[in-house]
Amino acid sequence: MCAAEVDHQVAQRYLLKRRLGKGAYGIVWKAVDRRTGEVVAIKKIFDAFRDKTDAQRTFREIMLLQQLGDHPNIIRLLDVIRAENDRDIYLVFESMDTDLNAVICKGRLLKDVHKRFIMYQLLRATKFIHSGGVIHRDQKPSNILLNASCLVKLCDFGLARPLGGLPEGPEGPALTDYVATRWYRAPEVLLSSSWYTPGVDMWSLGCVLGEMLRGRPLFPGTSTLHQLELILETIPPPSKEDLLALSSSFSAAVLPCLGSRPRQTLDALLPPDTPPEALDLLKGLLVFAPGKRLSAAQALRHPYVQRFHCPAREQTLDAAVRLPVLEGVQLSAPEYRSRVYQMILERRGGGPGGG
Repeated sequence: MCAAEVDHQVAQRYLLKRRLGKGAYGIVWKAVDRRTGEVVAIKKIFDAFRDKTDAQRTFREIMLLQQLGDHPNIIRLLDVIRAENDRDIYLVFESMDTDLNAVICKGRLLKDVHKRFIMYQLLRATKFIHSGGVIHRDQKPSNILLNASCLVKLCDFGLARPLGGLPEGPEGPALTDYVATRWYRAPEVLLSSSWYTPGVDMWSLGCVLGEMLRGRPLFPGTSTLHQLELILETIPPPSKEDLLALSSSFSAAVLPCLGSRPRQTLDALLPPDTPPEALDLLKGLLVFAPGKRLSAAQALRHPYVQRFHCPAREQTLDAAVRLPVLEGVQLSAPEYRSRVYQMILERRGGGPGGG
């Protein structure tokens, strides 16, 4: 392992065991806390405050996880460490064994009961964040962590947004400034609707469920237009009212061109032994109109996850989640960085090594 890859104060506190992955954004290691013996995952984000977009994403992920991380199905952020070069930053998380994407790729590892239990936990996490007015906006198998007991933890809140009591609908916040993974994007996102709702997460969860049932992605589009084609040849077509409700200039031009393709049904994409209640839940999530999709709270009462459903364990937040910087207010990259550093100092004040 290259010693230059990690700052001295991180190596002092954590014993790095192995590198779990490396990408353009940074590196993730499995490590052990030298003080407590706890196994952790350390994510080093390269140049986390490079520009306003990257800085805002880093800021949001840290601040939202501070407020949401007590839920059993959301990854816990244990520490945030400032890099000596003032550009990179380290996020220390609880450790998990794998992610849902890796499990699906290995094929036939998930039995019916596992799929139901994973879906139940995802719905429970989603109900929790939605109750605080937060939408994740990037639910997909690689952002769903698992351990050997099939415990689920939702991670990567870099694209998440708090709606923060802002009105929904055309007067509400314009949320078009992100590009989530195409295969899990809701139709209103693909059509550049000028506003959207927690329904974007419910669509993504439908795609995740479909992928668990099918063993491969449900709608593997190669472009935005192809993605829409795959969706619209499978799900029931939208009504005129559904289209108008999206407030998208794009939809009027694109959708009439897509109606002439041969149609297929959702069940034709799934194995013949798919339980009927799995297909029924899928149909309740993969609905064109966001307001007609099942909510997380409704989906938790669905027969597919009934054996795990326990209202007492499906907690909600008492108030809307608010970030220290209001939605719609844009800071500069250095301002976001100084806010994060201030938070690290405050955490340090709460005890040695932060929270």
